[in-house]
Amino acid sequence: MDNSKSSGTNLWATRPYKIFLVFNYSMLIILGLVCVLPIIHIFAISLSSQGPIARGQVSFWPVDLTWSGYQYVLRNDQFWSAMRISIYRVLLGLVVNMTVTILVAYPLSKDNETFPARTKYVFFFFFTMLFSGGLIPSYLVVRYTGLIDTLWALVVPGAVQVYSVILMLNFFRQLPKELLEAAYVDGAGHVKTLLFIVLPCSTASIATISLFCMVGHWNEWFSPIIYMNQHTNYPLQTYMRSLLIDQRFTINSLDDTDLLKRLSNKTLTSAQIFIGMLPIMMVYPFLQKYFAKGIVLGSVKG
Repeated sequence: MDNSKSSGTNLWATRPYKIFLVFNYSMLIILGLVCVLPIIHIFAISLSSQGPIARGQVSFWPVDLTWSGYQYVLRNDQFWSAMRISIYRVLLGLVVNMTVTILVAYPLSKDNETFPARTKYVFFFFFTMLFSGGLIPSYLVVRYTGLIDTLWALVVPGAVQVYSVILMLNFFRQLPKELLEAAYVDGAGHVKTLLFIVLPCSTASIATISLFCMVGHWNEWFSPIIYMNQHTNYPLQTYMRSLLIDQRFTINSLDDTDLLKRLSNKTLTSAQIFIGMLPIMMVYPFLQKYFAKGIVLGSVKG
């Protein structure tokens, strides 16, 4: 036994393993830089004046420092209106997605004896991952249900995220059956068991899927173009997309006119992009500790 321990210890100190560690850390550092450097570049452009940007002198450090881009953003009512719509969408979408996901995943996590129609429902939901009705039928459904130009049009069509349902039901299936049976013996029904037993034990999975939902709603920009007739109803990402294409900046005062003359369009756009990234970047660190655990436990079939 001592020989096996010593051989195992020596195995971790072998040259191939050290090479693997160097390669692994190098790849992680490269991937980290690939993610971080574009953000730093955008931030540097947002703080640089028009001349250095036009000459291509700005890389990862501001040149000819100016805060005028952020001064314009702070006075831009349309930007903050789009930001407010995005926040409302994320909050509403998170509540709807998580409620539907939990209510669908809980019965599907039961075995066929407890829920005889389980297999049929699983196939029904899985089928929607492979085939969809298409853009035109989806638009007609939203239109004739009276959701056009409302926040519900951005939430209801994607209320059921089948991938999240699969993660959640697999997590539920790994909970000890004895725990649920004890709750049933004590007189708890399915509702009480779900609220007071299952959900408190599923914090990691709920946090992980919540992060997916929030990022998905925050970054999604296409559906508002289809379902919103008024530009004032655009969330932030759709507003930013139209801003990048049209390069039309709102003028609220004479000060804005002076800023638009002195600053590059890239400065103003980068300032708005950077501020638009901050809310979701501030949320991620609080949920990151649950991320790996929730993915691993939810992806293992019980």
